[in-house]
Amino acid sequence: MLTGCGGMGTGVRAIEDGHSAAEAHDSSATVPAAPSTTQARPGRQASSNSNSSARLPGLGPRTLAEIPDNARQVVLVTGQGKDSPTSQVVLYRRTGAGWEPGATWPAHNGLKGWTDDHHAGDLRSPIGVFTLTDAGGLLADPGTRLPYDRGRGFTINGTGFEGEPLSGSFDYVVAINYNRKPGTSPLDWTRPLGAGKGGGIWLHVDHGGPTQACVSVAKQHMQELLRTLDPAQHPVVVMGDAESLER
Repeated sequence: MLTGCGGMGTGVRAIEDGHSAAEAHDSSATVPAAPSTTQARPGRQASSNSNSSARLPGLGPRTLAEIPDNARQVVLVTGQGKDSPTSQVVLYRRTGAGWEPGATWPAHNGLKGWTDDHHAGDLRSPIGVFTLTDAGGLLADPGTRLPYDRGRGFTINGTGFEGEPLSGSFDYVVAINYNRKPGTSPLDWTRPLGAGKGGGIWLHVDHGGPTQACVSVAKQHMQELLRTLDPAQHPVVVMGDAESLER
């Protein structure tokens, strides 16, 4: 069984949810045991002043405290339910008057919903606050300030969980810094917490169905996101089901 952002299709040629391109063709690949849970998650940075994020709607004190004080852009992904594959995305910008929301975009997340303890192949998206530092895709850079890796490694074929074609899903991606090395291509499969904790969690182009663990939005929204995200604004993604984010 293939694991990854796109779905259950065949012919995947990108790194998805802890598997390299070669492993994506090998259903017998084994997954190492999960490492100790005491190790910090890469990309999750606790804030020393949660009050600075107090105007972001739907977020409880625990979630707010994880948003870094220097973050000026927040991609807020709110899942419909703990076991739901549908969600919505809003890009917030911090201004002198507080957090200013952009448009609300429909999105998909993992087939089985959300989890606080993501593992490779569990078909759930990880809950948390993660930095956004790197982008890439099969198509040319649409004008992002993030480092952008273009290449054929972002090719994906086959079909998703609902029989929808996966082609074009990785035309544009933004790596979510869950169990990955920031400052590298989204295709880099370094997994600081070990392969058992999954990886290759991306924001990418929606293919009309649930993902393996990623978050997907329409192509035009990915283009807008890429053109808006600015490393100087220290962007983060805050993601999870609504109930979990209220903690």
